[in-house]
Amino acid sequence: MTARPRRFRAWLKTLHLWLGLTLGLLLALVTLSGSVLLFEEPLFVGSHPALADRPLPDLASQGHGLSAILASPAGKGMRGVLLPDAELPVWEAQERGGNRAYYDAGTGELLLKRKLAGDPLLMLLDWHTHLLTGEVGETVLGVVAFTGLFMLFSGVWLYWPGRQRAIRHLQPHTNPPTLRWASFHRAVGIVALPLLIVMIGTGTTMAYRGAVRNGLAAAFNEPARPKPPKVAPASVSIDWARVLVAAQAAAPDAVITRLILPSKESGTVVARIRRPGEWNRAGRSSLWIDPATATVLGGDDATKLGPGGRLANALFPIHSAAVGGLLWRVVACFTGLLPMFLLVTGFLFWRARQRRPKARDR
Repeated sequence: MTARPRRFRAWLKTLHLWLGLTLGLLLALVTLSGSVLLFEEPLFVGSHPALADRPLPDLASQGHGLSAILASPAGKGMRGVLLPDAELPVWEAQERGGNRAYYDAGTGELLLKRKLAGDPLLMLLDWHTHLLTGEVGETVLGVVAFTGLFMLFSGVWLYWPGRQRAIRHLQPHTNPPTLRWASFHRAVGIVALPLLIVMIGTGTTMAYRGAVRNGLAAAFNEPARPKPPKVAPASVSIDWARVLVAAQAAAPDAVITRLILPSKESGTVVARIRRPGEWNRAGRSSLWIDPATATVLGGDDATKLGPGGRLANALFPIHSAAVGGLLWRVVACFTGLLPMFLLVTGFLFWRARQRRPKARDR
């Protein structure tokens, strides 16, 4: 090896080390929180069993409940609601500031209010997605995720001993300490590399989802997805039961998952639906509804997208283990623990190397 490749290798090794000991800590804490959040819904339902142990009324009754919610003082500022389903048969409103409120599906009675500041799961979710700092935190997360990918690929480059010695080079050692921690760090990093790339890579796309979606559409020469038409705000009280029934009639094979309520800019209601074959639990298809007349104006069918759009829609379900059943959820949870293992073994290897010269002097 000539002097220039040696200098580059030494520089890369130093960069790999210090990025791992600094931003690697942040990455490890984020992925650790992600492992917990893979079980967010059962953890939440388990801590509030009374919410789940309720009957699920029909759509017309749900519409009456939504009317009561939106007529209340709390409903005036709502922008969207999640519909009741079999697992959580209550209305869920995601409020500004990260708070959430839960209402009886049929009567609209307030059942539970969760505040971000005092709810461990909501705080963990906000940490995982925004580092508790809003849009700035989401941008920082993108940088941290890119750093994680760089550490993975640079680690493979630094490790690679040649094709003939690759398997033998992964053998774990117990002593001396420098070899022990280096071998553990190296073996886990190489063996779990595909899983780490999938989870960290899909997580990176979440921070830049708009650019990723547009880039994939451009790469496959796909047209931009249509936007909902604008209608005049309803001049009379909206019959939400009619709106829900009309939406279900327009897509009888789909599940209505959430409603984006009319805004000052447009009176259109957007119903998010999940059609058969969609991976995203909330679905990526939609219906556009004029609430004044309960008329479906059109929609966007995610199952008819090209390869770029389908790939973009698959990234989050893979990252959140919404597909693949319990097996992939457990594998994804285990993968989220690995950055912390790599951080600890990398630190112990660095500390053992720092102590080795002192031991010789004694």
